[in-house]
Amino acid sequence: MATAKKAVKKPAAKKAAVKKPASKPAAKKPAAKPAAVKKAPVKKAAAKTPAAKRKPNAAFMKAMTPSAVLAAVIGAAPAPRTEVTKKIWDYIKKNKLQDPTNKRNINGDEKLKAVFGGKKTVSMFEMTKLVSNHLK
Repeated sequence: MATAKKAVKKPAAKKAAVKKPASKPAAKKPAAKPAAVKKAPVKKAAAKTPAAKRKPNAAFMKAMTPSAVLAAVIGAAPAPRTEVTKKIWDYIKKNKLQDPTNKRNINGDEKLKAVFGGKKTVSMFEMTKLVSNHLK
């Protein structure tokens, strides 16, 4: 007869639960006093020389000749880029071509469509790029 060995399973040793004593609620610390505000040392004003008035960029002030298409809107006389932009905005406001819902867009009429390369609506940022193509 063969004797069969039975595997005897030992119960797992239970870990003893260590009870921690109930911790006391943390004692409230007194409210921190506001730190003394330190005043920055008074700096002595250095004798400043008056700043020179800012000079405009010569490239903006150079008179540019508008193309025939642009001349129909602003006139044929040569003008600096800044004046060209002002005249175009005067034309846009006079003819109420600014989009009422999105004021950054300009709705071109027949004259402006020619300047804008056939586009009906352009943004004010794109407008300056398109106008610069018509200046020499």
